[in-house]
Amino acid sequence: MQRSAVFTALFSLAILSLLAACKAGTPGSLQGGVMKEIKQNVTIGGRDVKNPIPKSAAAIKQGAEHFQRRCQVCHGLDGHNTGVPFANKMDPPVADLGSTDVQGYTDGQLKWIIENGIGPSGMPGWKGILDDDEMWKMVWYIRNLPAAGSLGAPAIFKEQAEEHEGMQMMRKGGAATGEKKPHTHTPGTPPHKD
Repeated sequence: MQRSAVFTALFSLAILSLLAACKAGTPGSLQGGVMKEIKQNVTIGGRDVKNPIPKSAAAIKQGAEHFQRRCQVCHGLDGHNTGVPFANKMDPPVADLGSTDVQGYTDGQLKWIIENGIGPSGMPGWKGILDDDEMWKMVWYIRNLPAAGSLGAPAIFKEQAEEHEGMQMMRKGGAATGEKKPHTHTPGTPPHKD
């Protein structure tokens, strides 16, 4: 009996050790490299499609305007996630469009991503909302992003930060003279006039 108890204890310990080793974690460099290759060569379409819009300052500028209208909430004004508070908290994190991974896609793949999105990453598809011309110009902008931080944070995040700061000031004894008061009216009621 004693021998079978020892065997059972060792067997149980071995099973527990195996289960403890079976946990999800950050992929290693080999796994990450394999997944990158699969995405770039299998999952993302448009690999051999060339951008029909000639590169020009006007095309890049128009692409920036389309990008900043549609994409700034997740990618920031500069495409590097500047000022986007949740960018690194998402799973997977919001891609920095200036990264070597993103810049490693062909123009056709970038347009395919804009058009179709990447589920379940949170990247929406813009097919039917943007036309091909707009998407191709956005590809030119992505290829020619400004320096990270050079355009600042999107206005919506600046406003939220200012409102949060104003609320903190109010909690600590009121806003200093000349500072904006935080937004205080309740939805559905008319705002008060100062």
